[in-house]
Amino acid sequence: MAGMANMNSIGEYIRQQREQAKISLRQLAEQAGVSNPYLSQVERGLRKPSADILQQIAKGLRISAEALYVQAGILEDRPGDSGVRSALLTDPQLTERQKQVLIEIYESFRKESQKAPTAEVVAIMRDQSAPSPAPTPASAPVDPVEADVDAAAGRTGSDDRDEPV
Repeated sequence: MAGMANMNSIGEYIRQQREQAKISLRQLAEQAGVSNPYLSQVERGLRKPSADILQQIAKGLRISAEALYVQAGILEDRPGDSGVRSALLTDPQLTERQKQVLIEIYESFRKESQKAPTAEVVAIMRDQSAPSPAPTPASAPVDPVEADVDAAAGRTGSDDRDEPV
């Protein structure tokens, strides 16, 4: 019965995407290279489209084939996704290239955040450690955000904020 649920949900999803894109059933069938009755049966959950047909339908809808594969149960949604990938993949106003670039950027940020602790985590860890003597001005820790702002403004290590740049 799970297969039937996937077939219904993929059909409903295709219909929803088609209506959102303001494309008629006949237009989508033509663009996807399938017959009008076949596409109608897919949307009603009576036929199970192959991965190739899903790819053709995705092209006709101008959405990612991956989004259709996930809906059809062919691919699993990536864990910890938070819906960002799905939202990008199903946005009808983005081109395929824009979707792929945004997903690559999103994935790189996710990987980066898994590697190094954030400044917030470092501050919490520092606060939880044993108290240390107060730092001298020469060895005072640099706030990474301030350092980025200083670098962007062309400032060097000395505190020259009051002086004109």
